[in-house]
Amino acid sequence: MEAEFLTPDWPVPARVRALVTTRAMGDMKSAASRARLRRHLPADPVWLRQVHGIDVVDAAGAAPGTPAGASATRLADASSTRLADASFTRTKDIVCVAMAADCMPVLLAHEAGEVVGVAHAGWRGLCAGVIEATIAAMAAPAERVLAWLGPAIGPGAYEIGDEVRAAFLARDARAVEAFRATRPGHWNLDLYAVARQRLAALGVTRVSGGGFCTASDGARFFSFRRDKASERMAAAIWIC
Repeated sequence: MEAEFLTPDWPVPARVRALVTTRAMGDMKSAASRARLRRHLPADPVWLRQVHGIDVVDAAGAAPGTPAGASATRLADASSTRLADASFTRTKDIVCVAMAADCMPVLLAHEAGEVVGVAHAGWRGLCAGVIEATIAAMAAPAERVLAWLGPAIGPGAYEIGDEVRAAFLARDARAVEAFRATRPGHWNLDLYAVARQRLAALGVTRVSGGGFCTASDGARFFSFRRDKASERMAAAIWIC
């Protein structure tokens, strides 16, 4: 039986804790699955209403958990007052969380555990600068930040069109290295490669993870592109 979550392998201090759920824990839009996740956390996580943007919230200033009486079908919209795709915290036992199923969750932590954060980086958010915005909000020197790239659709499975490639190249010409031609007007995109480029440009050199493919590993991960379904996994990080 597959494990219910992955524990990131990265050189953070013991006071930084993180996990990423797998499909064995269930759909993170479900109340039952969120209850299962809660048993592994120090407090209710601060869920976000994700919109593929670059807004970042201070999780310590947002009420955690799900409003009482919210049904499973309404959970995705239950956190509408926290419209954002990333969060951070400097406060102990505040759980930052992002949902994904092909998009890339990026976990971030200060080397001494003073601040942590998570970003939901699909192609739109990644292109627009959600990683940069999250690190800026954390207000930690980039050279003291560590990153872990969580399960996302891999470069061999992620085909996009000319318009997506053009958007990335307009932002940074070096992104050309993350694309491989497949057929006329189409390219495979390596989200992990772009994330590493963006992190390196900021001065974040200690980057782990990035060896997953949600689309090809159906035993462990949900994948929107593979399944054409709405199930989501969750990436959580906190300071203990």
